[in-house]
Order: sequence, then structure tokens, then C-alpha cells
Amino acid sequence: MSKRAILVVDMLNDFVTGALKCDRGLAIVPKTAELLRGAREKGVPVIFCNDAHLKGIDHELKLWGDHAIAGTEGAEVIPELELCEKDYVVPKRRYSGFFHTDLDLLLKELGVDTVILTGLHAHMCVRHTAADAYQLGYGIVVAKDATDSFTEEDYLYGIKYLKEVYGAEITDVDSLVKTF
Repeated sequence: MSKRAILVVDMLNDFVTGALKCDRGLAIVPKTAELLRGAREKGVPVIFCNDAHLKGIDHELKLWGDHAIAGTEGAEVIPELELCEKDYVVPKRRYSGFFHTDLDLLLKELGVDTVILTGLHAHMCVRHTAADAYQLGYGIVVAKDATDSFTEEDYLYGIKYLKEVYGAEITDVDSLVKTF
């Protein structure tokens, strides 16, 4: 049986209600919260992979403008997901939760071999996190009702890409919670 962890990508104030607000992000909050509650109850690690940019320095800010600046309210996990003491937070400065972070080390120390991806955006940050997870040999599962993008087109493209290119298992929160 695989050892899984939940990766919550960029469910931050700036992505859900702030500088890079995504109305579709609001729609996935209830299912994401349900998934996290189920995981925490069963001891499945919850890891938040959060943009934490350095103002005026990070390459990504040139394309997207200031957002999720480290130490600001915009870079904090939305309150509805109830970040708790036993959760882990991995700050990131690029799209991928793995790129120049200690996410791989953390997953290895936790004995994780499969990641369950949630968050924003299926075609960007979730996709790039999945790419690195795949390259590092992790199994990939995507909670389709706890993941979204700016548009339906971007979301569907992202989900299709994750399935076809990385062999991601695409499922829903209800099915995942039953397996914890």
C-alpha cells in the first residue's frame, strides 16, 4: 500500500480573494477543506506548497506582478483550510513546489511515495509540481474537485495533461476520503 501525502498548492489569500483572485478558487474551498479534515483525522500528512515571493527579486513577479509576497497576509493560507500545527508549509518562489525547496526531502523523511495534488492552478503551479513529482518517481493523484484554474479551459487542459503525460490518477474528494 502506498504512503500518501496531500499537497495543497497556492490556496493563499492572494490567489483566492486578493491580488491574483480566482473566483473559481472559491468554489473548491469546501471540498478542499473536507479532504484536509479527512486526511488529518487519519494521519495523512498535509503539506501546503505556498508562493512566498521576495518583492522586487523573484522572476515570476515580472510576469504576474506582486502577489504572495513573503510575510504578507496575501501569502497566508486561506482561513477556511484551517492550517494547523501538524501541517507542513513549504514556501516556494517558482511554480513548482519542488523547485529549490525542501519538499522532496520532507516527503522522503515522511516515507511518502504518492502525492495527492490539490489547489491552484491545474495548468500552472499544480502542473509544474506534478512534473517534478513525476521526475522524482512519486505516484500522482489529483483531486479534481479540489483543484481548479482561472478558466474552465485552463482547468480541463491541466487535468488532461496531468493524466496523459504523468499518468496521474484523477479522482474526487469523496473517493479519496473513503480510502484514508
